[in-house]
Formats: sequence, structure tokens, C-alpha cells
Amino acid sequence: MEPTVTITRRGADRLAAGHPWIYRGDVDRAPAGLRGGEVVAMKDGRGRFLGKAFWSARSKIALRTLTREDVPVDEEFFAERLASAVALREAAFPGEPSVRLVHGEADLLPGLVIDRFGDVAVLQTLVPGTETRKQLLVDLLWDRLRLRSVVERNDVRVRELEGLPQVKGVLRGEEPGALEYREGAARMRLDVLGGQKTGAFLDQRENRLRAGAYARGKCLDCFSYAGAFALQLAGRAEHVTAVELQAPAAAQLRDNVALNGLQNVEVAEANAFDFLRDASEREPEYDLVVLDPPAFAKNKDALPAARRGYKEINLRAMQILKPGGILVTASCSYHMSEALLEEVVLDAARDAGRPAQLLEKRGAGRDHPVLMGVPETHYLKCFVVRLP
Repeated sequence: MEPTVTITRRGADRLAAGHPWIYRGDVDRAPAGLRGGEVVAMKDGRGRFLGKAFWSARSKIALRTLTREDVPVDEEFFAERLASAVALREAAFPGEPSVRLVHGEADLLPGLVIDRFGDVAVLQTLVPGTETRKQLLVDLLWDRLRLRSVVERNDVRVRELEGLPQVKGVLRGEEPGALEYREGAARMRLDVLGGQKTGAFLDQRENRLRAGAYARGKCLDCFSYAGAFALQLAGRAEHVTAVELQAPAAAQLRDNVALNGLQNVEVAEANAFDFLRDASEREPEYDLVVLDPPAFAKNKDALPAARRGYKEINLRAMQILKPGGILVTASCSYHMSEALLEEVVLDAARDAGRPAQLLEKRGAGRDHPVLMGVPETHYLKCFVVRLP
């Protein structure tokens, strides 16, 4: 029998509305000595059962709901949740070996992220509830997916909010070594232990393929990282300039260009803000510009400065696009809502003195589902805009 945590009316209303998080201020009573990672039963002030959740002893998010049903949260529970997540990917991307396999709360597995690259799985256990069950999760993955390696990329700051250390390494099997995966016809090399996050940013995969369909003439890919957008643009464009500031990423970008045998991609190792500013001082020369920056707003307090940053890069991009040019602009900042990003893009268009036609509103790929009622899972926004 799990220990019981009583939550306030406000917390109960939040659960009823479909959000799985209960903040510490909405915990009315909790047993003394509860350890982070324990599964607890949630009840309201009248003693009515509301669900079961992971307990956090340190985070502002005290409870992360696992189920609204009064069922055992055991090995079978996690095996079924993992099977459901795998089934979604098999339906959305049949035969695709590289996918986001588990996407945290959106897959009803809070605090757990798993990316798969063929026979290698990359695990992030971001809260004590998943950290204390890490070996169980590895066992379930190993038994189901015929892997040769499971690694953890738990070197992320969010774990510090839970009192967890930053670590990375092999959890089971062999060192994964250098890997390769495909996005459409493009081949991409990645390093799951040395690269950013889990080694690749799979959330933009479908947006990159879509951007490639718009490519023509002279294209610019800003904040290129390993060049995934640039490789898609190169299939149709006459020339692509990929801008990346970090030397290791720029080296990986060049390696990916060579791997694909491309002669029409130029790598500019530069600050994207500076590159865009300098380009805006010349006559418009680009037919398509991609803006895929890192998250400018890590928290709500950073939003005003982030808004200015997004405004600047979108304004510069519009200034360098030829008539009829296409802007593919993205934000992975949760705090930059879709409505706010649209407002920023419109402000930039006004300042540029150009009309803007919004062709598409896109988000993360289907292997990064959005859980309805949980706006935090709708973090990635991507607009396709035409400047007539």
C-alpha cells in the first residue's frame, strides 16, 4: 500500500483538467520522511482517490501523475507503458530505426526520455522516480528491443533541481562507438556520448524534410549544429550556407557534408547574429532562410530578452530574403508560446516593411507527441513564412 498525499482543491482541479503535475504549494499533507522517487496515492481533502504519482522531495513539482487508476505501479505497469510508447512509433514510423521512443509526460512516463538509434538506446532519467528504477527500465528495453548498447545521458541541469548528479556512460552492453542514421536520403553521423543531448535533435526531423521541399536557389541555415537542415536543403538548392559557431559542431557538420558527397554546401563558422547582421547590409540574396536557434528562454524571467533575440534574427532574415523567399523559423523555448512567436514574426515583418504569408504552423515530430492539456509538451514551434 502506497503512502497517501493529500492535495488541495486547486491541485485536484488541476488534475481534473488533465495536467499531471502538482506543485508543492498544492500539497496539503504528506507523511514525514517520504523519499524522492516513491510512488504515492493522491487524495483530496475528502479522502477521495485521485491517482498515483512519483513523489519529489526537492523539486517545485512535488507530484508527477502516473495513473488515475488504483492499479499497482510495478514492473508490469512500466512494461505496458513502454509497450504503448513503442507501438506509437511503430505505427507512425514503420521500419524506422531512429526515433524518440519515450517522450516523458506525453507518453505517460514522467521524467523519462529514450531515443533509439538502431540497436543503441539513449536514456535520460530526469526525476528520482525514474532514476531509482533505472535498472528496471534498462532491463525492459534490453529484453524488448534486441539492443547492443544502452547509454545514459543524464548530464543535464534539470536533474540538479531534483538533487540528482549529472552523469553519462554505458549502462549495459558495449561502447556504442560512432553511429549513423538517416533523415530521408541524408546520412548523419552522431556521437551519443559526446554530442549534445542524446546525440541528435530528432524533434525537428519532419520539419527538416519539409523545409527541403521548399528549397531552391541560394539558401541559408542558421544555428546549423551538425547540418541536418542544410543537408535537406542541399537536395534542391543551388547553394547552401550553414552557419555554426561551435567548432566541434562545425567539424561534425563538415563531416556530414562530406559523408553525403555534397559540393553545394559551405560551412561558415560564425555567430549567427553577426552573420545575419552583416548579410542584411547587402542586397537581399537568399531564397530560403532557416532559423533553428537554441532555447533563448530557459525560464519565464528570460522571456523579455529572448523575445528581443527572436525578433532580431527574424527581422534580419526577412531583410535578406528575396521577393517570394521562404523563412522557416523555429523556437524550442516552451515559454515562447506559439501565439507569442507569431506575434514576434509579425513584428519583424512590420519592421522589415514586408508582408508575410504564413504557410504552415508545425511542431515536433510525431515521435514527440503533445499531451493535450499539458502545454509544456508543446515546446517546439516551427513556422513556414513566405515574403512576397
